[in-house]
Amino acid sequence: MEISKILSDELNINQKSIDEVIKLLDEGSTVAFIARYRKEKTGGLKDTEIRDIESGLTRLRNFEKRKEEILTSLENQEKLDDELKEKIEKAKTLTELEDIYAPFKKKRKTRADKAKELGLMELLDEILMNATSEEEGLELAKKYIKEGVEDEVDAINKSLDILAEDVANNIEAKNIIRRDGLVRARILAEKKEDEDLIYENYYGFDEKIKNLKPFQILALNRAEKNNDLTVKLEFTDNYNLTLIKNLYKSNNDYTESLIKKAIEDSYKRLLIPTITTEIKNKLTENAENESIKVFSKNLKPYILQRPIKDKNIIGLDPGFRTGCKVAVIDKHGKYLDQAVIYPVKPHSKEKESIEILKNLISKYDVDIIALGNATASRETEIVVNKLLKEVDGVSYAIVNEAGASVYSASKLGEEEFPNLDVTIRGAVSMARRLQDPMAELVKIDPKHLGVGQYQHDINQKKLDDELEKVVEDSVNEVGVNINNASYKLLSYVSGLNLNLAKRIEEDFKNGAIKERKDLKKVKGLGDKTYKMAAGFLRFPDSPNFLDNTAVHPESYKIAKKLVDYNLDEIDLEKCADELEVGVLTLKDIIEELKKPGRDPRDELPEVVTKSEILSIDDLNEGDILEGTVRNITEFGCFVDIGVEIDGLVHISNMSDKFIKDPNEIVTNSDIIKVKVIEIDKKRERIGLSMKNLKEK
Repeated sequence: MEISKILSDELNINQKSIDEVIKLLDEGSTVAFIARYRKEKTGGLKDTEIRDIESGLTRLRNFEKRKEEILTSLENQEKLDDELKEKIEKAKTLTELEDIYAPFKKKRKTRADKAKELGLMELLDEILMNATSEEEGLELAKKYIKEGVEDEVDAINKSLDILAEDVANNIEAKNIIRRDGLVRARILAEKKEDEDLIYENYYGFDEKIKNLKPFQILALNRAEKNNDLTVKLEFTDNYNLTLIKNLYKSNNDYTESLIKKAIEDSYKRLLIPTITTEIKNKLTENAENESIKVFSKNLKPYILQRPIKDKNIIGLDPGFRTGCKVAVIDKHGKYLDQAVIYPVKPHSKEKESIEILKNLISKYDVDIIALGNATASRETEIVVNKLLKEVDGVSYAIVNEAGASVYSASKLGEEEFPNLDVTIRGAVSMARRLQDPMAELVKIDPKHLGVGQYQHDINQKKLDDELEKVVEDSVNEVGVNINNASYKLLSYVSGLNLNLAKRIEEDFKNGAIKERKDLKKVKGLGDKTYKMAAGFLRFPDSPNFLDNTAVHPESYKIAKKLVDYNLDEIDLEKCADELEVGVLTLKDIIEELKKPGRDPRDELPEVVTKSEILSIDDLNEGDILEGTVRNITEFGCFVDIGVEIDGLVHISNMSDKFIKDPNEIVTNSDIIKVKVIEIDKKRERIGLSMKNLKEK
């Protein structure tokens, strides 16, 4: 099997590029390094395309490994012949491969195995070949009555267990039911317990399997697991049985009736349970993959939100009884001060709270307030709005609190702020999330960031692995400023791990690392790791200005030669020949020299800040508003329009043309215009549309 050819056909990527990527991956290069610094070899493939190649490579190599395991098993069983070997080697899918192996797989003793041990295989052969009537069949069965076989009828029935298992192992019989599952079969759900009516929408659920949405599959799985619903697959049994019976020929009416009996038994007892499990597993796998895909699409733009740089910020973590926690950070993210205020019920110390905030704003020259969006956020926002009428030049932004409490109580939170109360750490996190979202959000398990759907119903290892890759790709796309990087952020840099990241952080704080080449002094960081990591670390205070760019040290000589060129009028092809460098690499170097220390996030829309408040009571149908996409699901997207609840743009209201996936239209954290089309105050729901955006 030529893996690169298969991947080329699957991914529609040039085979030569795939060969180069596979070679680089096998040499130990990271995806980020390949995408950024080996563009000539890959043809300029993006990190997402390289990830697809990496994933496909793993899948196909695992498939080949499984073939080898099966061949070895069959050899050990002394059941491998040339015909069977050829079938295995030609198998194209894992399902096909496992079907071939199924009859030889070691398993617990079946009814067919027991019948064979009783010598009833011979009886089955005799009857199917020679018997023309029930009397003849019973006569043939007489000599098989022994311990374990009660009488002639029992002997025949037990012999049919062998035929039933043969039917269950028949690949074409399995495929008949599989095809039915893909085309005609339905999935049904009925209420079982569900006292809280959580799954009321799924009572009496009846849908063709092929029309199921991934989120429906995951919801049904959860309901079935919790014993709230009974979920079953309904096949077109008569149609399937007719097709399966056509696979088996009989000599007469009697043997036809026996074959029919065995097939019907096999269908109900063996085939349907097996294929049902297989289809459910496949549906779940596909739904999980789609959910992970949605999660990943939401996560990357969430991490890569535009930072608010060079601002002193107050983080405000709202609360009722325990008060609102306040933390002040400077423009570098350094913690400065704290307070606890009680502006809302049950304390209602609004005036006193405003004075405390005014003093902190004045003392630390605060520019912006980062207000958490959870408990008491709305009530606290009203107080903040009153505060801003008494101070000049200060605004506020609503910050998603998801995961802040996880960070506050984490080992990393304790290490960063050992002398701060857990709740104050949360307020610091609010402020830092606004100042540099990526640097702060990487400290939290992505599953706790509130940008996925049904993430607790998904294979956790698979989810963790994929989200880890998203975070890693995001961090390396931006690069990491060594001056204010936590070891957690550093650990996502290409080539680094947690231990190396901790050593780098410690050595930098001790003054042992001042420029890129000093990384080689870090214990355990060899030439290979340096090569993978160096280009993604920024050193703003290095004596070598190239250390604060994405130019890799291997290209420093070329970069220095470019000083003699007019970068705005350069002939790329000619210059590339003169400097003996690839055009794509040269282009990247020039971009870095034009904007040293550039942050790609600065090109994103600015964070929406506010100086006044809106309520659902202020909204009217037809209002045109600007909002921020907070979460994307398969059925639409939720948009923060500045009121206490996010509005929903249903997929049908996202575009005038038909779309299958909301991600075709929006990305998480996008700033978009929407029209209010429905206000349901009782159910606290706001319907929005991205269509017909003309003022009413």
